[in-house]
Amino acid sequence: MSNTSKSLFSEFKPVSKSEWIEKVNIDLKGADFDKKLVWKNLNKISIQPFYLNDENQIFLKNTGENSQSLVNYRAIVAENSEKANELALKAIDEGVTGLLFDVDTNTSVSQLLKNIKLNEVSVSFHLKSNAINFVKEFIAFVKENKVANLNLKGYIDTGLISNYVTTGHLEGEQFSIITELVKLTEDYPNFKAITISGNEYLDSGANQAQEIAYTLNSLVFIVQKLAENGLEIQAIFDNLNFRLGIGAEYFIEIGKFRAFNHLLTEIASKYDISDFSNTLIAKTSVWNKSVTDAHTNLLRATTEAMAAILGNVDGVLIDPYDKEFKEPSDFSSRIAGNITTILKEESYFGKVENPVDGSYYIEEVSTKIAEKALELFKYIEQHQGFYRAFEDKLIQNQIAEIRQEKIKLLSQRRLIMVGVNKYPNLMEKVASSVLAGKQDHESSKTLKPRRATLEIEAVRKATEEFVEKTGVRPVVELASFGNLTMRKARAAFAYDFIGVSGFDVLPEKSYESAQEAAETSAKSESNVVVICSSDNDYDEYAVDFIKTFRTINSDKVLLLAGNPKNIDELSAAGLDGCLHIKSDVIDTISSIQDKVKKTIKSLEV
Repeated sequence: MSNTSKSLFSEFKPVSKSEWIEKVNIDLKGADFDKKLVWKNLNKISIQPFYLNDENQIFLKNTGENSQSLVNYRAIVAENSEKANELALKAIDEGVTGLLFDVDTNTSVSQLLKNIKLNEVSVSFHLKSNAINFVKEFIAFVKENKVANLNLKGYIDTGLISNYVTTGHLEGEQFSIITELVKLTEDYPNFKAITISGNEYLDSGANQAQEIAYTLNSLVFIVQKLAENGLEIQAIFDNLNFRLGIGAEYFIEIGKFRAFNHLLTEIASKYDISDFSNTLIAKTSVWNKSVTDAHTNLLRATTEAMAAILGNVDGVLIDPYDKEFKEPSDFSSRIAGNITTILKEESYFGKVENPVDGSYYIEEVSTKIAEKALELFKYIEQHQGFYRAFEDKLIQNQIAEIRQEKIKLLSQRRLIMVGVNKYPNLMEKVASSVLAGKQDHESSKTLKPRRATLEIEAVRKATEEFVEKTGVRPVVELASFGNLTMRKARAAFAYDFIGVSGFDVLPEKSYESAQEAAETSAKSESNVVVICSSDNDYDEYAVDFIKTFRTINSDKVLLLAGNPKNIDELSAAGLDGCLHIKSDVIDTISSIQDKVKKTIKSLEV
């Protein structure tokens, strides 16, 4: 008779990590474990492929709590109070629970907030000028409408740090203004008067550890300045609202927010602050958005929102998917708001308490990011702190190093962006006007939030401008022969690789022989021909293919999908280049474009 109280796996002994690695090494057949299975993140941390409960992990403390009342923000430009109010009421009807008004002119608070229930909806303001008078009017409006002190939620953002890092100018009077704002809102503990932004770092190409460290460095700088203006340290920490960006690395981003909460508590303790109330808002990143195949931005925004919520933020601000290339439509704005609503209400992200706590993988990621961020934080503080480090361009140079590494990985397609450098939508036609051109030398004095894809966009822009000027879209033909498996695989690779250019890439054409493929493709109407076959077939037929092709046509661009050893011989015969996994997208396609333009121009003459 079976013992029902007996554990199902009690007859099996636990498997140690060394035993797992031994088994993995057998399967790897001599390949290096670290190179094959350990992920080297751009934060300079190594992520193991598996974790066991015998590793005695030390979990971070004070990583935040999953928000049961997660605020779903929508940004609204308040150039016209009446129009902004209409948009705000529409947003609330669509399920938005937080409004962020971008105020740049003298705005009527009563008109702006007309019929908005401040006891139920969070209201926040990005104030570019006249902050004190606006807040005075706002608080008067709050009192007039008898809003309960604890029910007023939101924050004020005067752009103190974001303006400084993007313009290089820091006005000393800003600290006096913030000091006054803290005093004006002191009766409303859930309404924060000090916003510190960190998303400019991420949007300029920084990694997660840098974003955390620099944001906390700026906190120390602000605490010092506000204390000099007479504010109590406790009041400063109780009025803090942080805004961080959300990057593409899902689990790393979850760990980032948890690590930030932990380190914030550690820093507060250095000021003898053990109990304080701050808010943390997450905003979808500009860095990893695209203007080609733009609907993929919806997928990016969804995973970003998921990561932020699981990382224990208080609110999420999701940009419309089309914001990067046009004025957002009603549809795109509503879809952006629906993402958070669905995650919270239908996926139960806002109804389960701290769902990632105890996950060995996420706990390890959180700990390692916290360690890296703390190390960098201390380094900046040793360099006389945030302000001095930024003035000396130390922060900018550190971010630039990571940014260039990311751009290089994108161009080498080792870092994938769907619709940009991999799986391009070849049916999509994009106007050159929405694509970025060649990038000028960026000032090292300031940060410039931007899309990661600008350099690749410039390649596509060159094609679209050529098409608009000549009316001719270059045509690419994939000429395959020989081994069925390899020719199909290489044709698919070439189709995907060269599709980034915006050329018209035709479906693969299979030929019975290399001779037939060479003769037929040389006579076709295409501007570019890509040879697709196996290495063995290349060894036997590639040279003859190229010679036959060049005898018939000396103008067309002729490429080969693969990385043959006899490249010098093939080039001498007339091959223009190769496409393979080590090829750089920007360099390779730019070279092809130059040759195609010359060919088409010569045909016109």
